[in-house]
Amino acid sequence: MVILILERVTTSLRGELTRWLIQPKTGVFVGHLSARVRDLLWDRVVDGLRDGAALMIQSNNTEQGFSVVSAGDTSRIMADFEGLTLPKTPKTH
Repeated sequence: MVILILERVTTSLRGELTRWLIQPKTGVFVGHLSARVRDLLWDRVVDGLRDGAALMIQSNNTEQGFSVVSAGDTSRIMADFEGLTLPKTPKTH
């Protein structure tokens, strides 16, 4: 299972992802991909970000059953707390 959350990206990048994943909400993509296709799509997303941001949650053999990778300036930071990945909101000054 793969979940991609995109922020501030072009409609063409979102449209390209709909070839492989469903988009239940603008910027949120869900699907089941092979590791190879997932990695190729992630590379495509990172290349097309410009000033946007992306977060990918993927099934993995961890305590939580998933892992998280991000690119760009996301609105949430994924932090590791003793082996658990938890979201935190960055402080604004």
